Amino acid sequence: MSVAALLGGLVGGVGLFLLGMGLMTDGLKLAAGPALERILARSTRTRWRGLLSGILITALVQSSSAVTVAAIGFVNAGLLNLSQALWVLFGTNVGTTMTGWLVAVVGLEFKIDAMALPMIGLGMILRLTGEGGRRGALGMALAGLGVLFLGIDMLRTTFSGLSSAFALPQGTGAVDVVLQVVVGLILTVLMQSSSASLAVALTAAQGGLLTMEGAAAVAIGANIGTTIKAMLASIGATPNARRAAAAHVIFNLLTGVVALAILPWLLAGIELASRWLALESSPAAKLALFHTVFNVLGVILMWPLAARLTVFLERRFRRREDDEALPRYLDGTVLAVPALALGALEREVRRAGSMAIRLFREALAENARPQEMSRIQFTVSRLNQAIADFIVRLNRSGMSAESAARLPRVLRTSRYFEAVADLSVEATEAVFEAKSFAGPEVPEIPGTAYIEFRQQTLALLALCDPAGRETVADALERAAREAEDAYQTLKAQLLEAGADGRLSAGAMDARLRAASALHRAMDQAVKGARMLAAGMSPPSAGRRIERHE
Repeated sequence: MSVAALLGGLVGGVGLFLLGMGLMTDGLKLAAGPALERILARSTRTRWRGLLSGILITALVQSSSAVTVAAIGFVNAGLLNLSQALWVLFGTNVGTTMTGWLVAVVGLEFKIDAMALPMIGLGMILRLTGEGGRRGALGMALAGLGVLFLGIDMLRTTFSGLSSAFALPQGTGAVDVVLQVVVGLILTVLMQSSSASLAVALTAAQGGLLTMEGAAAVAIGANIGTTIKAMLASIGATPNARRAAAAHVIFNLLTGVVALAILPWLLAGIELASRWLALESSPAAKLALFHTVFNVLGVILMWPLAARLTVFLERRFRRREDDEALPRYLDGTVLAVPALALGALEREVRRAGSMAIRLFREALAENARPQEMSRIQFTVSRLNQAIADFIVRLNRSGMSAESAARLPRVLRTSRYFEAVADLSVEATEAVFEAKSFAGPEVPEIPGTAYIEFRQQTLALLALCDPAGRETVADALERAAREAEDAYQTLKAQLLEAGADGRLSAGAMDARLRAASALHRAMDQAVKGARMLAAGMSPPSAGRRIERHE
């Protein structure tokens, strides 16, 4: 076979494999997005359950990155602590070895081109007839699996019979092993997929281009190569995402170094296990077994170290958390899974909304300085801009129609809370102006009506605060009516105080403007609470808000 034909087959086979893997994982992530959240939330209470969850879900969706993103999202939400998330992440490394078994047992042992084309055809029929739904997502996954099999078949055909004319770096010396590891690392960096690198190693071993020792070293290099992607993804990411990426890097590096150190003994054990499992005639199957064993070895190594690793990571990457104006949950990695990206958006909106409610409370207390209030207002404004930018970046083409319809509601809710912050500052500035009119002959007297208005509004804010309990319709509407009545009473008292001279005209005007700003902020807070409860919260036993404005 000519060099041109070899390169064409190699590039084409890898391209089909990557295309198929991308279609399959995208389809499975869309179909299983909400399930990822439910399973991870309920199945990570112990390290064993977290580990098994990571293995099983990664094997199901064929994407360790999707499960990693889900775990990071739950850490950010406070549903998982970092210790629990680490075991999910370690489990994904074991779960991703299922790709090797898929290639070795199905792709290289059966005539897969006969079933690949029907899978692609059936998958596309499901995709076209189920656009935007779970059936369409599963169809895309099925078509992707067929394309992946075609890529494997092309690689197998390309590598068959080439062992006498072409050789990859071989040998068992230290230099040879390092070269083989570098080959796996470079392949993974170039193709941005350890699964594709492993597929090349498996087909090359099956075709005789690589010895078992060489293919094992390439597999170790591929595992180490995945850390480059994790490190790049962590640049500018949230602290929790950077901690998870660091854990991923530490796990893969430690596993790779130990596997290299004991490689001769490890391969001897694999040879014995292969004879017991009747895998002697399939180098690819033995390599898949090696890939699984050395990732399980990594879990065993991390078992006694996990607690110390958690403490170490939690002490790192704190500087970014000190800046409230930076998003805490809007990590770019979650954009790959729309269901999780929507969850991240909701958490960031709730965080910004809680800050706006805090600003409202300080405005009611009348003891905050306008400059300090303006600083918090700027923080809320920056968060809302980040929310809007994140929505623009979110790929709507991969979302269900229901999820896409939620995006305008998320943005609208964030604008309600931004208005609360703006109006709180406006009220504070008006109060500051009103106090400037006070003096011995013109006292600054808010009156009993203001005390009642403040109490009723604080009670309402307790129901509107996104950081509090879930809002129930009846309680919110009742509190809103009581606060409205208190505002009307306050407004009447201020007008009366201005008319009989207890307040100067300037003080009365400033007080009325402050009360009006607080009244409008109250209205915006109620609208934000209604929108949150009606459109973004999970179901609950209590009656939800149904009225939108």
